[in-house]
Amino acid sequence: MSLRGASATRKSFIRRQNRGFTLLEVMISLAIVGGLLITLLYTLGYNLGITERQFAVTNITNLAKEKIKEMEEKPQEYKGRFPEPYDMLNYETKVKDSAFNGMSEITVVVGNEKESITLSELIRKQK
Repeated sequence: MSLRGASATRKSFIRRQNRGFTLLEVMISLAIVGGLLITLLYTLGYNLGITERQFAVTNITNLAKEKIKEMEEKPQEYKGRFPEPYDMLNYETKVKDSAFNGMSEITVVVGNEKESITLSELIRKQK
């Protein structure tokens, strides 16, 4: 092989190395990145849904505890809705005799179409 032939082969080899990525390589990398993005978006949406539900359950539970405290002072049965900003939540209170002498059971149900919390407590019967 002549010196000139070796130089041409080397230039051809260098040109092949500097060509860049093929279309197939670019498409495969885009598919991988797309799959990762879809997974990330799904996970983000799922976690936001869980956070929203836990926020709602926490608010409902706190409102039910407030109603139980009201019932401890003045036990009576009634239904209603909470004022703003919780006007989408309704409540129901119940009072019934307990199996224990001198005790009443008070129950509060707070919720909406999706979530509902029921709290019960025993109190001394008022005379």
